[in-house]
Amino acid sequence: MISETKLAHEVALIIANALREDVGDGDHSSLACIPPNASGKAKLLVKDEGIIAGVAFAQKVFNYVDTELELDVLIKDGNPVKNGDIVFYVEGRAQSILKAERLVLNGMQRMSAIATKTKSFSDLLQGTKAKILDTRKTTPGIRALEKMAVKIGGGENHRFALYDMIMLKDNHIDFAGGITQAIGKTKEYLKHEQRDLKIIVEARDLNEVKEILSAGNVHRILLDNFNYEDTSKAVELIGNACQTESSGNITLKTARKYAECGVDYISSGALTHSVYNMDLSLKAI
Repeated sequence: MISETKLAHEVALIIANALREDVGDGDHSSLACIPPNASGKAKLLVKDEGIIAGVAFAQKVFNYVDTELELDVLIKDGNPVKNGDIVFYVEGRAQSILKAERLVLNGMQRMSAIATKTKSFSDLLQGTKAKILDTRKTTPGIRALEKMAVKIGGGENHRFALYDMIMLKDNHIDFAGGITQAIGKTKEYLKHEQRDLKIIVEARDLNEVKEILSAGNVHRILLDNFNYEDTSKAVELIGNACQTESSGNITLKTARKYAECGVDYISSGALTHSVYNMDLSLKAI
């Protein structure tokens, strides 16, 4: 997992690029009709229900646009919200508030939707040892925000990108000539490059689970598209040799049953690729 410093850098890049994209050479609508020093105040209004996420992100956006903008936060990240709730007030130059408005809303609406869905999975798994994980199936360019939202919703982050963990999936295995070859070559690579990266290997059936265990020294076995019976058998086979993870079209209807098979983790791309934005608005007052 990436460091807090690296994550902060990613968020700063997102903000800079998003404002470049949205503002360009100026917010001419505001420049045309609002005096430069005119003050204003606005509220972040909830018109939906779920888990709010992105308040800390909004603070960074407002500060990037204008360090003199002041936020009064009423509801922090990770708290439930309902229609009519006010999350925060922002006060300062009206032009600055309007310049930041769309990025704040786009980010918070998306993040809140992801946090809300993640919380549904997290609640469903209560009482089991399984934890819900995200994937790399994120919106290009804003992965940092989406993975932050998963954490806010009670989930855990999988690898951030290709560089911070080894994951040998079906294509890697097939191109390498098989599981044993893929794992062996990976260990040689890590030794040669002097890199300390955890290794996760995908298994498509119980025979592949046995082969991975024979190769040894992997961090986790990913049980991809296993049914409940084979998942239970795989967990028994693996024992304490390494961690276990279920993946492959797992939904809110099936997640609990997979968790009850005894896996350590359940991963779902749906946390980030299949959500509907929470309805939020920034209203002048």
